[in-house]
Amino acid sequence: MNLTQTIRRSAQVSPNKTATVFAKREQTFSQLVERVARLAGALRKAGVKEGDRVAILALNSDRYFEYYFAVPWVGAVLVPLNIRWSVAENVYSLEDSGSSVLFIDDTFLEIGKEILAGCSQLKTCIYMGDGIAPEGMLTYEDILEEADPIGDAMRGYNDLLGIFYTGGTTGFPKGVMISHQNFYTSSIAALAGLDCNQQDIRYMHAAPMFHMADAAVSCANAIAGNTHVFIPAFQPQAVADAISAHQVTDLLLVPTMISMMLEKDVFSGADVSSLRKAIYGASPMPEGTLRAAIAKLPNVDFYQAYGQTELAPMATILRPEYHVFEGPMAGKLRSAGQAGYIVDIKIVDDQGNRLPIGQVGEVVITGPNAMLGYWNRPEQTASTLIDGWVHTGDAGFLDEEGFLFLVDRVKDMIVSGGENIFSAEVESAVTIHPAVLEVAVVGIPNVEWGEAVHAIVRLKQDYEASDELEAAIIEECRGQIASYKCPRSVEFREEPFPMTGAGKLRKMDLRKPYWEAYDRAVN
Repeated sequence: MNLTQTIRRSAQVSPNKTATVFAKREQTFSQLVERVARLAGALRKAGVKEGDRVAILALNSDRYFEYYFAVPWVGAVLVPLNIRWSVAENVYSLEDSGSSVLFIDDTFLEIGKEILAGCSQLKTCIYMGDGIAPEGMLTYEDILEEADPIGDAMRGYNDLLGIFYTGGTTGFPKGVMISHQNFYTSSIAALAGLDCNQQDIRYMHAAPMFHMADAAVSCANAIAGNTHVFIPAFQPQAVADAISAHQVTDLLLVPTMISMMLEKDVFSGADVSSLRKAIYGASPMPEGTLRAAIAKLPNVDFYQAYGQTELAPMATILRPEYHVFEGPMAGKLRSAGQAGYIVDIKIVDDQGNRLPIGQVGEVVITGPNAMLGYWNRPEQTASTLIDGWVHTGDAGFLDEEGFLFLVDRVKDMIVSGGENIFSAEVESAVTIHPAVLEVAVVGIPNVEWGEAVHAIVRLKQDYEASDELEAAIIEECRGQIASYKCPRSVEFREEPFPMTGAGKLRKMDLRKPYWEAYDRAVN
Protein backbone atom coordinates (compact mmCIF):
# COMPACT_ATOMS: atom_id res chain seq x y z
CA MET A 1 0.00 0.00 0.00
CA ASN A 2 1.63 3.22 -1.14
CA LEU A 3 0.27 6.51 -2.39
CA THR A 4 2.27 6.61 -5.60
CA GLN A 5 0.74 3.33 -6.81
CA THR A 6 -2.49 5.21 -7.55
CA ILE A 7 -1.05 7.34 -10.36
CA ARG A 8 1.27 4.62 -11.63
CA ARG A 9 -1.75 2.37 -12.17
CA SER A 10 -3.75 5.14 -13.84
CA ALA A 11 -0.86 5.88 -16.20
CA GLN A 12 -0.78 2.18 -17.08
CA VAL A 13 -4.49 1.59 -17.67
CA SER A 14 -5.57 5.07 -18.86
CA PRO A 15 -2.40 6.83 -20.07
CA ASN A 16 -4.22 9.36 -22.26
CA LYS A 17 -7.03 10.21 -19.86
CA THR A 18 -7.01 13.75 -18.46
CA ALA A 19 -5.54 13.66 -14.97
CA THR A 20 -5.52 17.33 -13.93
CA VAL A 21 -7.14 20.58 -15.04
CA PHE A 22 -5.99 23.93 -13.63
CA ALA A 23 -6.89 27.19 -15.39
CA LYS A 24 -5.60 26.63 -18.96
CA ARG A 25 -3.26 23.76 -18.04
CA GLU A 26 -4.24 20.13 -18.63
CA GLN A 27 -2.21 16.94 -18.51
CA THR A 28 -2.79 13.22 -18.96
CA PHE A 29 -1.92 10.53 -16.43
CA SER A 30 1.17 9.53 -18.38
CA GLN A 31 2.33 13.15 -18.36
CA LEU A 32 1.54 13.43 -14.65
CA VAL A 33 3.69 10.42 -13.75
CA GLU A 34 6.55 11.76 -15.88
CA ARG A 35 6.41 15.14 -14.12
CA VAL A 36 6.17 13.53 -10.66
CA ALA A 37 9.25 11.39 -11.39
CA ARG A 38 11.11 14.50 -12.59
CA LEU A 39 10.07 16.53 -9.55
CA ALA A 40 11.28 13.69 -7.34
CA GLY A 41 14.55 13.77 -9.29
CA ALA A 42 14.80 17.52 -8.71
CA LEU A 43 14.29 17.01 -4.98
CA ARG A 44 16.99 14.32 -4.94
CA LYS A 45 19.30 16.72 -6.81
CA ALA A 46 18.53 19.37 -4.15
CA GLY A 47 19.76 16.98 -1.47
CA VAL A 48 16.48 15.45 -0.23
CA LYS A 49 17.14 12.03 1.30
CA GLU A 50 14.78 9.27 2.37
CA GLY A 51 12.82 10.32 5.44
CA ASP A 52 13.49 14.06 5.01
CA ARG A 53 10.56 16.40 5.61
CA VAL A 54 9.30 18.48 2.68
CA ALA A 55 6.73 21.19 3.46
CA ILE A 56 4.35 23.21 1.30
CA LEU A 57 2.52 26.50 1.82
CA ALA A 58 0.33 27.19 -1.20
CA LEU A 59 -3.16 27.47 -2.59
CA ASN A 60 -4.73 24.63 -4.59
CA SER A 61 -3.20 23.78 -7.95
CA ASP A 62 -2.07 20.93 -10.18
CA ARG A 63 1.44 21.53 -8.86
CA TYR A 64 0.22 20.97 -5.29
CA PHE A 65 -1.17 17.65 -6.54
CA GLU A 66 2.24 16.77 -8.03
CA TYR A 67 3.90 17.60 -4.69
CA TYR A 68 1.68 15.05 -2.93
CA PHE A 69 3.15 12.28 -5.10
CA ALA A 70 6.69 13.49 -5.77
CA VAL A 71 7.62 13.71 -2.09
CA PRO A 72 6.87 10.04 -1.29
CA TRP A 73 8.26 9.12 -4.73
CA VAL A 74 11.67 10.38 -3.59
CA GLY A 75 11.16 8.68 -0.22
CA ALA A 76 10.53 11.82 1.81
CA VAL A 77 7.71 12.90 4.15
CA LEU A 78 4.86 15.34 3.40
CA VAL A 79 4.31 18.39 5.65
CA PRO A 80 1.34 20.42 4.31
CA LEU A 81 1.08 23.78 6.10
CA ASN A 82 -2.18 25.49 7.01
CA ILE A 83 -2.70 28.49 4.73
CA ARG A 84 -4.71 30.30 7.43
CA TRP A 85 -2.08 30.08 10.15
CA SER A 86 0.10 32.93 11.32
CA VAL A 87 3.81 33.09 10.53
CA ALA A 88 4.59 31.98 14.10
CA GLU A 89 2.38 28.89 13.85
CA ASN A 90 3.88 27.80 10.54
CA VAL A 91 7.43 28.48 11.76
CA TYR A 92 6.69 26.28 14.76
CA SER A 93 5.40 23.45 12.52
CA LEU A 94 8.42 23.68 10.22
CA GLU A 95 10.85 23.62 13.11
CA ASP A 96 8.97 20.91 14.98
CA SER A 97 8.88 18.64 11.92
CA GLY A 98 12.46 19.41 10.95
CA SER A 99 11.47 20.32 7.39
CA SER A 100 14.42 21.08 5.12
CA VAL A 101 12.51 22.06 1.95
CA LEU A 102 9.55 24.40 1.49
CA PHE A 103 7.36 24.75 -1.61
CA ILE A 104 5.67 28.15 -1.78
CA ASP A 105 3.45 29.97 -4.27
CA ASP A 106 2.83 33.63 -5.16
CA THR A 107 0.18 34.14 -2.48
CA PHE A 108 2.61 33.42 0.35
CA LEU A 109 5.84 34.93 -0.96
CA GLU A 110 5.84 37.85 1.48
CA ILE A 111 5.12 35.87 4.64
CA GLY A 112 7.38 33.18 3.20
CA LYS A 113 10.29 35.56 3.62
CA GLU A 114 9.43 35.89 7.30
CA ILE A 115 9.10 32.14 7.62
CA LEU A 116 12.48 31.58 5.97
CA ALA A 117 14.07 34.08 8.32
CA GLY A 118 12.69 32.19 11.29
CA CYS A 119 13.66 28.65 10.21
CA SER A 120 17.37 27.97 10.27
CA GLN A 121 17.03 24.32 9.19
CA LEU A 122 15.28 25.16 5.88
CA LYS A 123 17.84 24.52 3.17
CA THR A 124 15.77 24.93 0.00
CA CYS A 125 12.74 26.97 -1.03
CA ILE A 126 10.97 26.14 -4.29
CA TYR A 127 8.82 28.82 -5.92
CA MET A 128 5.67 27.31 -7.50
CA GLY A 129 4.52 30.37 -9.47
CA ASP A 130 4.99 31.22 -13.13
CA GLY A 131 7.00 34.41 -12.61
CA ILE A 132 10.65 34.96 -11.77
CA ALA A 133 11.67 33.31 -8.53
CA PRO A 134 12.81 35.65 -5.75
CA GLU A 135 16.50 35.61 -4.98
CA GLY A 136 17.57 32.47 -3.17
CA MET A 137 14.61 30.37 -4.36
CA LEU A 138 14.44 27.69 -7.03
CA THR A 139 11.81 27.86 -9.79
CA TYR A 140 9.45 24.87 -10.02
CA GLU A 141 9.35 24.48 -13.79
CA ASP A 142 13.09 25.13 -14.18
CA ILE A 143 14.12 22.38 -11.78
CA LEU A 144 11.70 19.95 -13.48
CA GLU A 145 13.19 20.71 -16.88
CA GLU A 146 16.74 20.27 -15.61
CA ALA A 147 16.11 17.06 -13.65
CA ASP A 148 16.11 13.47 -14.80
CA PRO A 149 13.19 11.27 -13.70
CA ILE A 150 14.04 8.79 -10.94
CA GLY A 151 12.52 5.49 -9.90
CA ASP A 152 9.85 5.34 -7.21
CA ALA A 153 11.31 4.79 -3.72
CA MET A 154 8.31 2.52 -3.08
CA ARG A 155 7.73 3.61 0.48
CA GLY A 156 4.51 2.09 1.77
CA TYR A 157 2.57 0.30 4.47
CA ASN A 158 3.78 1.55 7.89
CA ASP A 159 6.34 3.96 6.44
CA LEU A 160 5.59 7.55 7.43
CA LEU A 161 3.73 9.32 4.61
CA GLY A 162 3.20 12.71 6.22
CA ILE A 163 3.03 14.86 9.31
CA PHE A 164 -0.29 16.69 9.24
CA TYR A 165 -0.52 19.50 11.77
CA THR A 166 -3.72 20.15 13.65
CA GLY A 167 -4.66 22.37 16.58
CA GLY A 168 -2.68 21.78 19.74
CA THR A 169 -4.22 21.09 23.15
CA THR A 170 -1.26 22.77 24.81
CA GLY A 171 -1.16 25.96 22.78
CA PHE A 172 0.95 24.73 19.83
CA PRO A 173 0.04 22.75 16.71
CA LYS A 174 0.63 19.01 17.00
CA GLY A 175 1.79 16.84 14.13
CA VAL A 176 -0.30 13.77 13.36
CA MET A 177 1.88 11.00 11.92
CA ILE A 178 0.04 9.27 9.08
CA SER A 179 1.46 6.18 7.38
CA HIS A 180 0.88 5.06 3.81
CA GLN A 181 -1.39 2.33 5.14
CA ASN A 182 -3.37 4.81 7.25
CA PHE A 183 -3.97 7.09 4.29
CA TYR A 184 -4.53 4.43 1.64
CA THR A 185 -7.03 2.39 3.64
CA SER A 186 -8.93 5.51 4.65
CA SER A 187 -9.09 6.50 0.99
CA ILE A 188 -10.30 3.03 -0.01
CA ALA A 189 -13.13 3.42 2.51
CA ALA A 190 -13.91 6.83 1.01
CA LEU A 191 -13.84 5.43 -2.52
CA ALA A 192 -16.38 2.75 -1.62
CA GLY A 193 -18.58 4.78 0.70
CA LEU A 194 -18.66 7.88 -1.50
CA ASP A 195 -19.13 5.96 -4.76
CA CYS A 196 -15.99 7.35 -6.39
CA ASN A 197 -15.39 4.36 -8.67
CA GLN A 198 -17.13 5.79 -11.72
CA GLN A 199 -14.93 6.47 -14.72
CA ASP A 200 -16.53 9.76 -15.79
CA ILE A 201 -16.04 11.55 -12.45
CA ARG A 202 -14.43 14.99 -12.51
CA TYR A 203 -13.62 15.88 -8.92
CA MET A 204 -13.06 19.53 -8.02
CA HIS A 205 -10.64 20.69 -5.32
CA ALA A 206 -12.48 23.64 -3.80
CA ALA A 207 -11.66 22.91 -0.15
CA PRO A 208 -8.00 23.61 0.78
CA MET A 209 -5.59 20.87 -0.21
CA PHE A 210 -3.61 21.02 3.04
CA HIS A 211 -6.72 19.75 4.81
CA MET A 212 -6.95 16.01 5.37
CA ALA A 213 -10.58 15.92 4.18
CA ASP A 214 -9.68 17.03 0.65
CA ALA A 215 -6.53 14.90 0.69
CA ALA A 216 -8.47 11.70 1.42
CA VAL A 217 -11.26 12.31 -1.13
CA SER A 218 -8.56 13.34 -3.60
CA CYS A 219 -6.74 10.05 -3.03
CA ALA A 220 -9.99 8.10 -3.40
CA ASN A 221 -10.46 9.68 -6.81
CA ALA A 222 -6.81 9.08 -7.67
CA ILE A 223 -7.23 5.38 -6.89
CA ALA A 224 -10.21 5.32 -9.27
CA GLY A 225 -8.26 7.16 -11.96
CA ASN A 226 -10.62 10.13 -12.04
CA THR A 227 -9.95 13.61 -13.39
CA HIS A 228 -9.01 16.36 -10.89
CA VAL A 229 -10.09 19.98 -11.41
CA PHE A 230 -8.51 22.70 -9.25
CA ILE A 231 -9.44 26.21 -8.24
CA PRO A 232 -6.92 28.12 -6.10
CA ALA A 233 -9.27 28.79 -3.19
CA PHE A 234 -12.93 28.70 -2.33
CA GLN A 235 -14.98 31.56 -3.72
CA PRO A 236 -18.72 30.96 -4.24
CA GLN A 237 -18.80 32.27 -7.80
CA ALA A 238 -15.49 30.61 -8.71
CA VAL A 239 -16.91 27.23 -7.66
CA ALA A 240 -20.05 27.68 -9.77
CA ASP A 241 -18.03 28.93 -12.75
CA ALA A 242 -15.59 26.00 -12.54
CA ILE A 243 -18.44 23.47 -12.37
CA SER A 244 -19.86 24.96 -15.55
CA ALA A 245 -16.57 25.39 -17.41
CA HIS A 246 -15.09 21.98 -16.60
CA GLN A 247 -18.22 19.83 -16.25
CA VAL A 248 -17.42 19.00 -12.64
CA THR A 249 -19.41 16.05 -11.29
CA ASP A 250 -18.16 15.79 -7.68
CA LEU A 251 -16.98 18.25 -5.06
CA LEU A 252 -16.23 18.47 -1.37
CA LEU A 253 -17.30 21.48 0.70
CA VAL A 254 -17.58 22.26 4.39
CA PRO A 255 -21.07 23.38 5.52
CA THR A 256 -19.97 27.01 5.84
CA MET A 257 -19.00 27.02 2.15
CA ILE A 258 -22.41 25.64 1.17
CA SER A 259 -24.08 28.34 3.25
CA MET A 260 -22.06 31.03 1.46
CA MET A 261 -22.97 29.65 -1.96
CA LEU A 262 -26.64 29.63 -1.06
CA GLU A 263 -26.43 33.17 0.30
CA LYS A 264 -24.81 34.41 -2.93
CA ASP A 265 -27.32 32.36 -4.96
CA VAL A 266 -24.56 31.34 -7.37
CA PHE A 267 -26.36 28.13 -8.38
CA SER A 268 -29.13 30.11 -10.08
CA GLY A 269 -26.84 31.97 -12.44
CA ALA A 270 -24.57 29.17 -13.63
CA ASP A 271 -24.96 25.89 -15.47
CA VAL A 272 -24.30 23.30 -12.77
CA SER A 273 -26.19 20.50 -14.49
CA SER A 274 -23.07 18.31 -14.57
CA LEU A 275 -22.88 18.21 -10.76
CA ARG A 276 -23.98 14.84 -9.34
CA LYS A 277 -22.38 14.60 -5.92
CA ALA A 278 -21.76 17.00 -3.04
CA ILE A 279 -19.69 15.69 -0.13
CA TYR A 280 -19.65 17.70 3.08
CA GLY A 281 -17.83 17.26 6.34
CA ALA A 282 -15.38 18.76 8.85
CA SER A 283 -18.31 20.13 10.87
CA PRO A 284 -22.01 19.30 11.29
CA MET A 285 -24.42 20.60 8.67
CA PRO A 286 -27.24 22.80 10.04
CA GLU A 287 -30.51 21.18 8.98
CA GLY A 288 -31.86 24.44 7.54
CA THR A 289 -28.81 24.78 5.31
CA LEU A 290 -29.10 21.18 4.17
CA ARG A 291 -32.79 21.59 3.33
CA ALA A 292 -32.03 24.69 1.28
CA ALA A 293 -29.15 23.00 -0.55
CA ILE A 294 -31.21 19.92 -1.43
CA ALA A 295 -34.05 22.13 -2.68
CA LYS A 296 -31.63 24.18 -4.81
CA LEU A 297 -29.84 21.09 -6.18
CA PRO A 298 -32.51 18.38 -6.44
CA ASN A 299 -30.47 16.22 -8.82
CA VAL A 300 -27.38 16.15 -6.61
CA ASP A 301 -26.64 13.33 -4.16
CA PHE A 302 -25.45 14.55 -0.77
CA TYR A 303 -22.96 12.57 1.33
CA GLN A 304 -21.76 13.43 4.83
CA ALA A 305 -18.30 12.27 5.96
CA TYR A 306 -17.22 12.41 9.61
CA GLY A 307 -13.69 11.88 10.85
CA GLN A 308 -10.55 13.58 12.06
CA THR A 309 -6.91 13.93 11.08
CA GLU A 310 -5.94 11.18 13.53
CA LEU A 311 -8.04 8.76 11.41
CA ALA A 312 -6.59 9.88 8.06
CA PRO A 313 -9.51 11.00 8.34
CA MET A 314 -12.35 8.56 7.53
CA ALA A 315 -14.70 7.36 10.30
CA THR A 316 -18.33 7.39 9.12
CA ILE A 317 -20.40 8.17 6.03
CA LEU A 318 -24.05 9.20 5.75
CA ARG A 319 -25.17 8.20 2.29
CA PRO A 320 -27.71 9.98 0.01
CA GLU A 321 -30.60 7.66 0.79
CA TYR A 322 -30.59 8.99 4.36
CA HIS A 323 -30.65 12.65 3.25
CA VAL A 324 -34.44 12.69 3.34
CA PHE A 325 -36.95 14.50 5.52
CA GLU A 326 -39.83 12.06 5.28
CA GLY A 327 -40.30 8.31 5.29
CA PRO A 328 -38.65 5.46 7.21
CA MET A 329 -35.09 6.72 6.67
CA ALA A 330 -35.72 10.33 7.68
CA GLY A 331 -34.64 9.81 11.29
CA LYS A 332 -31.01 9.28 10.32
CA LEU A 333 -30.45 12.77 8.92
CA ARG A 334 -29.07 14.15 12.19
CA SER A 335 -26.59 11.33 12.51
CA ALA A 336 -23.00 11.30 11.24
CA GLY A 337 -23.69 8.07 9.38
CA GLN A 338 -22.39 4.53 9.76
CA ALA A 339 -18.86 3.22 10.16
CA GLY A 340 -16.70 3.22 7.04
CA TYR A 341 -15.76 -0.17 5.60
CA ILE A 342 -12.44 -0.39 7.46
CA VAL A 343 -13.61 1.15 10.73
CA ASP A 344 -14.78 -0.22 14.07
CA ILE A 345 -16.58 2.17 16.44
CA LYS A 346 -17.54 1.84 20.06
CA ILE A 347 -18.86 4.16 22.75
CA VAL A 348 -17.05 4.05 26.09
CA ASP A 349 -17.39 5.50 29.58
CA ASP A 350 -14.67 7.30 31.57
CA GLN A 351 -13.05 3.95 32.42
CA GLY A 352 -13.00 2.76 28.82
CA ASN A 353 -15.84 0.29 29.22
CA ARG A 354 -18.08 -0.26 26.18
CA LEU A 355 -21.53 1.28 26.64
CA PRO A 356 -24.81 -0.21 25.36
CA ILE A 357 -26.80 0.99 22.35
CA GLY A 358 -28.29 4.45 22.89
CA GLN A 359 -26.09 5.45 25.82
CA VAL A 360 -23.88 8.54 25.48
CA GLY A 361 -20.14 8.27 25.98
CA GLU A 362 -16.89 9.03 24.18
CA VAL A 363 -16.60 7.90 20.57
CA VAL A 364 -13.51 5.74 20.06
CA ILE A 365 -12.45 4.29 16.72
CA THR A 366 -9.96 1.75 15.46
CA GLY A 367 -8.90 0.42 12.09
CA PRO A 368 -5.87 0.40 9.78
CA ASN A 369 -6.44 4.15 9.37
CA ALA A 370 -5.65 4.93 13.04
CA MET A 371 -2.63 7.26 13.19
CA LEU A 372 0.88 6.20 14.17
CA GLY A 373 0.82 8.88 16.88
CA TYR A 374 1.73 12.51 17.43
CA TRP A 375 5.17 13.61 16.27
CA ASN A 376 7.40 14.27 19.32
CA ARG A 377 4.36 14.03 21.65
CA PRO A 378 4.56 10.66 23.44
CA GLU A 379 2.32 11.72 26.33
CA GLN A 380 -0.45 13.02 24.06
CA THR A 381 -0.11 9.92 21.90
CA ALA A 382 -0.52 7.69 24.95
CA SER A 383 -3.65 9.54 26.08
CA THR A 384 -5.30 9.56 22.62
CA LEU A 385 -4.21 6.27 21.03
CA ILE A 386 -4.99 3.52 23.53
CA ASP A 387 -4.60 -0.13 22.50
CA GLY A 388 -5.01 0.91 18.87
CA TRP A 389 -8.22 2.89 19.51
CA VAL A 390 -8.29 6.63 18.77
CA HIS A 391 -10.19 8.54 21.45
CA THR A 392 -11.88 11.21 19.37
CA GLY A 393 -12.93 13.60 22.12
CA ASP A 394 -16.47 13.58 20.73
CA ALA A 395 -19.40 12.41 22.82
CA GLY A 396 -22.17 10.48 21.12
CA PHE A 397 -24.16 7.27 20.90
CA LEU A 398 -24.86 4.48 18.43
CA ASP A 399 -28.38 3.43 17.54
CA GLU A 400 -29.50 -0.14 16.84
CA GLU A 401 -28.42 0.13 13.17
CA GLY A 402 -24.96 1.49 13.93
CA PHE A 403 -25.68 5.12 13.08
CA LEU A 404 -23.49 7.47 15.08
CA PHE A 405 -25.13 10.51 16.68
CA LEU A 406 -22.80 13.21 18.05
CA VAL A 407 -24.11 15.22 20.98
CA ASP A 408 -21.18 17.01 22.62
CA ARG A 409 -17.41 17.17 22.93
CA VAL A 410 -15.26 15.58 25.58
CA LYS A 411 -12.07 17.27 24.44
CA ASP A 412 -11.99 21.02 24.70
CA MET A 413 -12.26 21.71 20.98
CA ILE A 414 -14.21 24.20 18.87
CA VAL A 415 -15.09 23.58 15.21
CA SER A 416 -15.59 26.83 13.31
CA GLY A 417 -16.05 26.85 9.55
CA GLY A 418 -14.65 23.32 9.36
CA GLU A 419 -11.43 24.19 11.22
CA ASN A 420 -10.51 22.59 14.55
CA ILE A 421 -9.58 25.11 17.23
CA PHE A 422 -8.30 23.96 20.61
CA SER A 423 -9.17 26.45 23.32
CA ALA A 424 -5.73 26.21 24.94
CA GLU A 425 -4.22 27.87 21.87
CA VAL A 426 -6.62 30.79 22.13
CA GLU A 427 -6.35 31.07 25.92
CA SER A 428 -2.57 31.28 25.62
CA ALA A 429 -2.91 34.21 23.19
CA VAL A 430 -5.56 36.01 25.26
CA THR A 431 -3.46 35.90 28.45
CA ILE A 432 -0.71 37.93 26.78
CA HIS A 433 -2.85 41.05 27.22
CA PRO A 434 -1.82 42.69 30.51
CA ALA A 435 -5.42 43.18 31.67
CA VAL A 436 -6.25 39.46 31.70
CA LEU A 437 -6.17 37.65 35.03
CA GLU A 438 -7.88 34.46 33.90
CA VAL A 439 -9.57 33.27 30.73
CA ALA A 440 -11.71 30.38 29.55
CA VAL A 441 -12.42 29.95 25.85
CA VAL A 442 -15.49 28.03 24.65
CA GLY A 443 -17.39 27.47 21.44
CA ILE A 444 -20.83 29.03 21.18
CA PRO A 445 -23.50 28.57 18.46
CA ASN A 446 -23.07 30.61 15.30
CA VAL A 447 -25.36 30.52 12.27
CA GLU A 448 -22.66 31.24 9.68
CA TRP A 449 -19.67 29.31 11.05
CA GLY A 450 -21.37 26.59 13.11
CA GLU A 451 -19.47 27.57 16.23
CA ALA A 452 -17.76 30.81 17.18
CA VAL A 453 -14.81 31.31 19.52
CA HIS A 454 -15.93 33.07 22.71
CA ALA A 455 -13.57 34.19 25.47
CA ILE A 456 -14.75 34.57 29.06
CA VAL A 457 -12.31 36.83 30.90
CA ARG A 458 -11.67 37.82 34.50
CA LEU A 459 -9.71 41.06 34.70
CA LYS A 460 -6.88 42.10 36.96
CA GLN A 461 -7.43 44.84 39.49
CA ASP A 462 -7.33 48.38 38.09
CA TYR A 463 -8.88 47.27 34.79
CA GLU A 464 -12.52 47.79 33.85
CA ALA A 465 -14.60 46.01 31.25
CA SER A 466 -15.35 48.02 28.10
CA ASP A 467 -15.92 47.63 24.38
CA GLU A 468 -12.49 49.14 23.82
CA LEU A 469 -10.84 46.54 26.04
CA GLU A 470 -12.70 43.74 24.27
CA ALA A 471 -11.39 45.00 20.91
CA ALA A 472 -7.87 45.32 22.30
CA ILE A 473 -7.83 41.75 23.61
CA ILE A 474 -9.02 40.41 20.25
CA GLU A 475 -6.43 42.51 18.43
CA GLU A 476 -3.70 41.19 20.73
CA CYS A 477 -4.59 37.67 19.65
CA ARG A 478 -4.21 38.50 15.96
CA GLY A 479 -0.47 38.89 16.41
CA GLN A 480 -0.20 35.45 18.02
CA ILE A 481 -2.54 33.05 16.20
CA ALA A 482 -4.45 32.70 12.94
CA SER A 483 -7.39 35.09 12.58
CA TYR A 484 -9.99 32.30 12.46
CA LYS A 485 -8.85 31.18 15.93
CA CYS A 486 -9.21 34.63 17.49
CA PRO A 487 -12.22 35.28 19.72
CA ARG A 488 -15.26 36.67 17.94
CA SER A 489 -16.51 37.97 21.27
CA VAL A 490 -15.25 38.56 24.81
CA GLU A 491 -17.38 38.35 27.94
CA PHE A 492 -16.14 39.86 31.18
CA ARG A 493 -17.14 38.43 34.54
CA GLU A 494 -16.14 38.99 38.14
CA GLU A 495 -17.17 35.72 39.81
CA PRO A 496 -14.64 32.84 39.90
CA PHE A 497 -14.87 30.17 37.24
CA PRO A 498 -16.58 26.87 38.21
CA MET A 499 -14.06 24.23 39.27
CA THR A 500 -14.14 20.48 39.89
CA GLY A 501 -13.19 18.95 43.21
CA ALA A 502 -9.76 18.26 41.73
CA GLY A 503 -9.32 21.94 40.93
CA LYS A 504 -9.98 21.68 37.19
CA LEU A 505 -12.03 24.18 35.25
CA ARG A 506 -15.57 22.99 34.43
CA LYS A 507 -15.81 24.12 30.80
CA MET A 508 -19.11 22.31 30.29
CA ASP A 509 -20.73 24.56 32.90
CA LEU A 510 -19.48 27.63 31.04
CA ARG A 511 -20.71 26.34 27.69
CA LYS A 512 -24.11 25.14 28.88
CA PRO A 513 -26.05 28.46 28.92
CA TYR A 514 -25.24 29.09 25.25
CA TRP A 515 -26.45 25.67 24.11
CA GLU A 516 -29.65 25.28 26.15
CA ALA A 517 -31.91 26.01 23.16
CA TYR A 518 -30.22 23.29 21.05
CA ASP A 519 -30.80 19.55 21.02
CA ARG A 520 -27.07 18.88 20.98
CA ALA A 521 -24.03 20.79 22.23
CA VAL A 522 -22.17 20.84 18.91
CA ASN A 523 -23.22 22.88 15.90
